[in-house]
Amino acid sequence: MQPDVSFVIAAYNAEATLGRAIDSALAQAGVTVEVIVVDDCSFDATLDLARSYADPRVHVVALQANRGPGGARNAGLDAARGRWVAVLDSDDAVLPGRLATMISRAEQSSAEMAVDNLAVIRENGTPPEVMYPASYLEELANLTLADFIGGNVVFESTFNFGYMKPIFLRSYLEEHHLRYDEELRIGEDYILLASALAKGGCCTVEPAAGYAYHVRSGSISRVLERHHVEAMQHADAAFEAANRLDPQARNAFTRRARSLRQAATFLSLVEHIKQRSPLKAIRTALGDPAAVRHLRMPIEVRLRRITRQFAYRPGK
Repeated sequence: MQPDVSFVIAAYNAEATLGRAIDSALAQAGVTVEVIVVDDCSFDATLDLARSYADPRVHVVALQANRGPGGARNAGLDAARGRWVAVLDSDDAVLPGRLATMISRAEQSSAEMAVDNLAVIRENGTPPEVMYPASYLEELANLTLADFIGGNVVFESTFNFGYMKPIFLRSYLEEHHLRYDEELRIGEDYILLASALAKGGCCTVEPAAGYAYHVRSGSISRVLERHHVEAMQHADAAFEAANRLDPQARNAFTRRARSLRQAATFLSLVEHIKQRSPLKAIRTALGDPAAVRHLRMPIEVRLRRITRQFAYRPGK
């Protein structure tokens, strides 16, 4: 029998947290599930842990070569049989009623996608927080392409929608041949949801928090680098070429493109400053003076803020 939901968990060296993610997916109430764990060539006990589950709902895919987060998730999507697919990061969890609530809301709206609020759980012992005000999401009701792109503008976005974890009607993904961009190591989630919205699908918004986003102390251990942003710029250019954007989405896309250019310039400036190359720094600054204003904030603070803007966590 076809399950209601296929959870796709891409796992790389995730032995410390993978069990929590799998257990939370299996504990979903009101829906039938399968859990597809894709091991992306881990060198710890991740694969052994995944294979230790005797529950027939758990399926393990062991990749022969590391494909990164997008490639691992694509392998999971290819193996999925559920009517809906939900991506779950290996160090996060979902609350028991999440999928039943989201699917119900999506079906009431005849939507092909749904997103919900997130509970931010900091493992330093501080109380959990809700990422977005519920009243704001209630007013939003549906997430449009313009809303989503506008929520992913570096330096400007009040709420970064890049953290949202959508569920998709699997037939919609198959109909439009939608998969993750395997060239991206950061921002692959953004491009997939943006592409799905650009194809005309409806994405409903559930204001309640159903996804538990875990933040470990010091989890941002690698700094975002310029080549990451450049890869996103290339992906955005391909997205623009492949899709027609309405005026609102076009405006948001233009603002995002400008913000990515500034982010790339800022990261170049940081590289030159650290390398003690003042002439290169000056040439870079002259090329995009607007990016220089970000140096008014301490560099490490700005780097961490940019990193968070892209929902970048090591191992993802």
